[in-house]
Amino acid sequence: MMANIPFAEKHARLSIFRPGEGTLVVVPSLSLPQDELRGITGITSYEERLLFLLLTLRRPGVRVVYLSSRPVDEEIVEYYLGFLEDPARARARLHMISTGEPGAQPLTRTVVGRSDLVGRLREIVGPGADAWLVPFAVSEYEERLADMLGLPVYGPPAKLAHLGSKSGGRAIGAQAGVPMARGAGDLYSLPDAERAARALRAGDRLIVKLNDGYSGLGNAVVAGTPGMALTESPTVFSAAGETWESFARKISERGAVIEEFIEHRPMYHPSALAQITPDGRFDVVATHDQVFGGANSDVYQGCTFPARDLYRRQVGECARRVARVLAERGVVGLLGMDFFALKTDGGYGALLCEINLRFGGTTHPFGAALLTTGASYDPGAGTLVAGGRPKYYVATDNCSSPWLRGRSAGEVVAMLERAGLGFDRAGRTGNVLHLLGAVPEHGKLGFTSIGDSREQAEELFRATIGLLTGGAAPASR
Repeated sequence: MMANIPFAEKHARLSIFRPGEGTLVVVPSLSLPQDELRGITGITSYEERLLFLLLTLRRPGVRVVYLSSRPVDEEIVEYYLGFLEDPARARARLHMISTGEPGAQPLTRTVVGRSDLVGRLREIVGPGADAWLVPFAVSEYEERLADMLGLPVYGPPAKLAHLGSKSGGRAIGAQAGVPMARGAGDLYSLPDAERAARALRAGDRLIVKLNDGYSGLGNAVVAGTPGMALTESPTVFSAAGETWESFARKISERGAVIEEFIEHRPMYHPSALAQITPDGRFDVVATHDQVFGGANSDVYQGCTFPARDLYRRQVGECARRVARVLAERGVVGLLGMDFFALKTDGGYGALLCEINLRFGGTTHPFGAALLTTGASYDPGAGTLVAGGRPKYYVATDNCSSPWLRGRSAGEVVAMLERAGLGFDRAGRTGNVLHLLGAVPEHGKLGFTSIGDSREQAEELFRATIGLLTGGAAPASR
């Protein structure tokens, strides 16, 4: 059985962003359906999105063990340690461990099959250590690794994973009493989906979403044609190369939901981050506006912080109601919730879209901004505050250009520094880069532009995009 009891006792002293002491064993394994992930450029480098946790080494009592499928370039490690007051001492408390087996399967699955790696981890962590396993997502493999190491997990038990599925999200939303799009869940065959579509159709488009789809890549948008079967209707799949034959097979294997396709204008795509402790305490720690792209404009590209004033309160209230239900079900850790924000006669309303019981696309920008600025989240204002000043940011995972391909991480960092677009530690503004490992091969990286105002953050973001793409149009806007 997984060692969750000690974790519950220690959690009062653990903040994933600001641990006071102890060892974080970071496992950024993309333990998700692999077929959609293969379509993401530079996907192996997405294991680097949790490198912001190296900044927790600012506290002298913290150690970090960071696993990866391939070695993280030492220039990238030095870049993150460069945000700290004493990089050399921090480096002595950091252990970077690579399996040397990128791409074959999720990282954790490889680690649990390697007795040499497990033995090395046991030796580094030490017996009876004050330590936690910090995964990107929790699956049976993360729980198996935790058992092997005798560590508690910062995340929900794998048996509750269904609560973070598309069908589970609809069930939790209904229990929490939050508004959602019209739809139906727990569909496990194409005939199930057809029956649900007939009940919904009124000439509007529909969206079919695989239960465990990631970043919008498990979606299909179907034209609203009453009397016509789903497979005969004009359909746009979010994942390249998808067909109804392959999609129907995935519905049978993984389940799906079908919903009305929200086309209301104006419409925004806010999200919320929440944290739940083992003793049932919960809190909303951030709200964002998400940026989408792709064939159906439903694939995550980046975000802005915080969500707009127009609907931030409504999003926060819905997120708290959902977090309360999840806490009652036994969920623990950091989780994300996606919403639609629609204009109504009385202002704006929020519709729950989905729940993600894992670290998401907004987690690393928030963590990077929090740790580099030393800010605290002000729930009343909905912003981060550092040195008495609010902090805003714009982030992307998808800045790419052929002009960047072949360059090293160090070259990119130096280029931004020369242009005055690095991070200003005195003013606590500037850029924090991520996905740097994808630069040489794919010409792709991500970054978070932090400013003292929304306008300053957006201006910095535009200038950075311009520099990194040689003046090309922003890739993620």
